[in-house]
Amino acid sequence: MPRIELRNISKHVLKDVDLTIEDKEIIALVGPNGAGKSTVLNVIAGLIGYKGEVWFDRKRMDRIPPHKRGIGYLFQDLALFPHLTVAANIAYGLRVQKYREEIISERVDELAKALHIERLKERYPRSLSGGEKQRVAIARAVAPFKKILLLDEPTSSLDAQTAKYLRAELGTLLRRLEITAVFVIHDLLGAEEIADRIAIIHKGRIEQVARPEEIFFDPKSSVVSEFIGMPNILSCVESRILSSGLIEVNCGAMRIVLPYEGNTINKIAIPPHDIYISDTKPPGPALNRYTGQILEIIPLRSVAHVKVSVGGNTLLAELSADTAAEMNLEVGQQVYVIVKLRRLRYFESEGR
Repeated sequence: MPRIELRNISKHVLKDVDLTIEDKEIIALVGPNGAGKSTVLNVIAGLIGYKGEVWFDRKRMDRIPPHKRGIGYLFQDLALFPHLTVAANIAYGLRVQKYREEIISERVDELAKALHIERLKERYPRSLSGGEKQRVAIARAVAPFKKILLLDEPTSSLDAQTAKYLRAELGTLLRRLEITAVFVIHDLLGAEEIADRIAIIHKGRIEQVARPEEIFFDPKSSVVSEFIGMPNILSCVESRILSSGLIEVNCGAMRIVLPYEGNTINKIAIPPHDIYISDTKPPGPALNRYTGQILEIIPLRSVAHVKVSVGGNTLLAELSADTAAEMNLEVGQQVYVIVKLRRLRYFESEGR
């Protein structure tokens, strides 16, 4: 089964990249534009020359041409065949490899059902929505029984809600088909939704490879910390289960409410841009709302970092420079602080 190893890979921006992707693992490559994410995919696929070694299991692949590497590749532009129906697009690779028609029909039906596009099989790409085209492209990429799938930002052109649903479906499909997948994505939240591990890449170097919670709670370099937004990490000493799938945890004198899934919550990460500061009391329920005192204001080019003391914790909030100027914030000033419930991340241990 396909375990992928990159050893000392250099090409364009890439500099001595080492990366191991385990069998059946979904790994997300995350980083800014120009970091080398797509170049990593092209090296694995053999589409460009490179220095270093690529191994699939115990077989060195450097002299193996792309069409013999057994890889499905979903490009950003999808490139569906406009003159073929959805069913014919999905079946294309199977027919090229001369599978029997009964196998082709069975495989097309299986993937169409898994990706909820059964009703679209006789339609043409021009009549499909963006999300429908993405589903067809995914089905076509994995149809020829590939065990490695490379995906170059397949959800970047979709609205946030459609992209979220598609990532969930894709993750389920890849795990059911036992496919090793490398997924390029800009959005760290999107990477969390689908990946077993995340690889942070910056200026051609792999900065850290870890499970999503480790990336947030134990960044290994200042580059990783800055990329994920220098989150506020709070230790939680007590908790109380509420109704409706919520739990209240005590972090110092701060009581924070968040979703409860049965495990003990040890730490919480709050990105600075998800902390809202107001100089007047905001309307609405008191959920995750506090009063605090400004300790420091750090003006930057387009944002201002504001350190606030809240319940024995020092929180770093990030405001736009215009917002900070409009509020005329000062050190020592009392302010209202809101922590956005939907953006909280937490580190769990097993249930009590």
